Amino acid sequence: MEINSLAVRRGYLNYRLDGPDHLPLIVFSNSLGTDARIWSAVTSLLSNQYRFLLYDKRGHGLSTCQGGDRLEEHVDDLIQLLDGLGLQQVYLCGLSVGGMIAQGVASKRSDLVKALILCATGHRIGTPTIWNERVEAIRSGGMEAVSESVLERWFTPEFRQQHQPQCALWKSMLIRTPLQGYISTCAAIRDADYTKICRTLTVPTLCVVGDSDEATPPELVKALADLIPDTRFEIIAGAGHMPGIEQPAALALLIDKFISNHGKDKCRFERGMHVRRSVLGAVHVDRAEANKTPFDEPFQTFITESAWGSVWSRPGLSKRDRSLLTIAMMAVLGHDDELAMHIRATENTGASMVEVRETLLQVAIYGGAPASNNAMRIAKKAYAEMAQFSQ
Repeated sequence: MEINSLAVRRGYLNYRLDGPDHLPLIVFSNSLGTDARIWSAVTSLLSNQYRFLLYDKRGHGLSTCQGGDRLEEHVDDLIQLLDGLGLQQVYLCGLSVGGMIAQGVASKRSDLVKALILCATGHRIGTPTIWNERVEAIRSGGMEAVSESVLERWFTPEFRQQHQPQCALWKSMLIRTPLQGYISTCAAIRDADYTKICRTLTVPTLCVVGDSDEATPPELVKALADLIPDTRFEIIAGAGHMPGIEQPAALALLIDKFISNHGKDKCRFERGMHVRRSVLGAVHVDRAEANKTPFDEPFQTFITESAWGSVWSRPGLSKRDRSLLTIAMMAVLGHDDELAMHIRATENTGASMVEVRETLLQVAIYGGAPASNNAMRIAKKAYAEMAQFSQ
């Protein structure tokens, strides 16, 4: 994986910018003791319709760890990163202290932020006593001394029980956090109170929290939502402090729905065209675009926006899954040309020949043997043509 860095005051930030330029950009800011990997499941679900900027905050991950004991320093880091990359009007999503950083950026540079997504965070988190005790425990026993109690706040008991290997890896990430980076960020959280700042925020905001979050309980996040004008509040069932890890699909859907209500539909055609090309191939789409006339142009636009820009680009199902579902439906409905087109598209969606065969066998049981037989014939012909073309 390519490593990118940007110089900030007293150090360097590690970052990754993924996705085509024309897609809406979500910037993710991480929680205490974590790095950008905590967003992997969420970004995977949203990758069809967004681009992402992920970074390790000061003193975490691969970013260097001088300073960081004032939250304003973390805020300035993210502002420098956005300015350095020439990015504006981003959707800024922060978890825990990352959510406080997001609040600070939106307050200090509202021109950079189109909307806020504040996950498991507050205008103030914890008490000075709590943070001082944690720092003392770490100074005495290292990160291992607090790792189990932190994981208990991160994840529900059910998740820890059912996903022990995964939790062991997240624990490894936590204890590898640079000691001084973690301690400095604890001090930054301890001393930060954004109550007044939140009352002045002017961007649309979504506040999200897990129903079992003990670090930032739902009542704290609701209090934050009440401070910020034009804010929506959502609770995710079955999640602790890390909803993006425990319930990534639920969080991804909330993010997508929220952004859709704040301007993303303006680029639905562009997003649809991107997904359409990625599934059907540029040659097919370019040919269809070249052949359209004033008579069918409205229909082509409708298909691009609705089928590709709204449904195929949704989180929750992969392109492979949608490909197999579409093949099954085309087979049952007897839409032979569309079926052949989607068989050919499996080269791009990742659906294997075995998976297509099993899908058509399923069609024989639930959609009828004649439909399956016809689909098998079309699939064999399409695969033969694909093999001939690839030689």
